[in-house]
Amino acid sequence: MEYLDFELPIKELEEQLEKCVIIGKESDVDVTPTCQEINKKLEQTKKEIYKNLTAWQRVQLSRHPNRPYTLDYIRAICGDTFLELHGDRGFKDDKAMVGGLGKINGQSFMIVGQQKGFNTKTRQYRNFGMANPEGYRKALRLMKMAEKFGIPVLTLVDTPGAYPGLEAEERGQGEAIARNIFEMVRLKVPIITIIVGEGASGGALGIGVGDRVYMLENTWYSVISPESCSSILWKSWEYKERAAEALKLTSSDMKKQKLVDDVIPEPLGGAHYDRETTFKTVAEYITKGYNELKDLSTADLIAQRMDKYSNMGEYKE
Repeated sequence: MEYLDFELPIKELEEQLEKCVIIGKESDVDVTPTCQEINKKLEQTKKEIYKNLTAWQRVQLSRHPNRPYTLDYIRAICGDTFLELHGDRGFKDDKAMVGGLGKINGQSFMIVGQQKGFNTKTRQYRNFGMANPEGYRKALRLMKMAEKFGIPVLTLVDTPGAYPGLEAEERGQGEAIARNIFEMVRLKVPIITIIVGEGASGGALGIGVGDRVYMLENTWYSVISPESCSSILWKSWEYKERAAEALKLTSSDMKKQKLVDDVIPEPLGGAHYDRETTFKTVAEYITKGYNELKDLSTADLIAQRMDKYSNMGEYKE
């Protein structure tokens, strides 16, 4: 397990507990009371740390290297039913954007999401979860296929942003994202969106228009990352913590501003501490969201979606 800077007190206690258990095994000394005391202190420390996280600490948790990624959710929730589909039928297959058909609790979904890598080689292969225009065009192709066959769409968002390279701009990055938003707003099937990690800028919005939008507890969703915001406003990354607070990018902030529909709770310590519970909870929210939408007529579905996004940003002094 890798630890973030604010998790170091937990690391120290877990190491103490591990040493205590080893001493008990290797000697005749009864260390049970000591282990119980350390374990109690460990649980207390975890609760104190994770119940009082700052916005920047939640950003750090959303990027935790042990955190489950899109394909982890798909494999856990869909099992062997997932069939990956490739290519945008125009340029190539973008490895940062994955998609395909899968069943969740007996219901078929077209699942689309950004995929990051878990080591140096796979991070390069997946382009760090930053999709090119062909990735967004692949996503749209799959969503239009789902519309054709009346299959609901599930999108899993986890990206530091769309790829900002020159070649991406040359192939129409902005147009591809804008086209996706335009088409998703009027898609004739239910769309459920879940922010499972980072939800940054247009890269997230390109697959983020949903009838039901959920955020996992330790994720963030914003027009810009705290580091980029800090570098623009203060010409330095040193103010990223201040920028994170000002951006109101946490799941609770998003819920309060009615930009997402609900927050999916995570196990104490984050999704990576108890993956199985996280996968089960996410599957329950997907099913719940679909059950709320499945009986709506196409006209009502699109009208409600348009109203939802039209009402965002209303402000009273």
